[in-house]
Amino acid sequence: MTGHRSDARRNYTRILAVAEAEVAARGAQASLEQIARTAGVGSATVRRHFPTRKALLEAVFQQRILALCERAGTLRGEPDSRSALTQWLRELLAYSLAARGLADALSYQPLQDDVPDSSCSTAIAKAGAPLVQSAIDARAIRADVTIDDLLTLIVGIALATENFTDPAVPADRAFRLALSGLGPASDRED
Repeated sequence: MTGHRSDARRNYTRILAVAEAEVAARGAQASLEQIARTAGVGSATVRRHFPTRKALLEAVFQQRILALCERAGTLRGEPDSRSALTQWLRELLAYSLAARGLADALSYQPLQDDVPDSSCSTAIAKAGAPLVQSAIDARAIRADVTIDDLLTLIVGIALATENFTDPAVPADRAFRLALSGLGPASDRED
């Protein structure tokens, strides 16, 4: 039985390596069948390890997500909470643009207290929520802004601009325009 487990681990590792290359080249719509062929396994083997496309994308981006979560933790202690939140959101957007398919992996369902979830989007939301709360507590952003709002915004910007020749320029413009709406009510024209 040990041989089966080591084969399964090798298959998983090989599938994940091929998937990383395919997703980098083709984005979230990379062909699962092509991944299987290139990895030298059957489609059923890919689906056994990754039952959904989202599961495969989350595995591909796990290290990036971990780095973003750690970054949120380091920014929590910054004295300017709005700047810390803005910097983290900018980094999340940059990651999403640089890694084709990451925005799809983050395509977001708001957190629900009664549903345990270990997805990329949940990890990012849990990491970013304290940054949002710090900015709210400091009255640096509107009190009604949620992490769900901001992740929807970042995913939307990334998806809307990912096919541009240079997505960073229009994404940055959309990001800056959106940030102008985050200020407290006294900063906005309503």
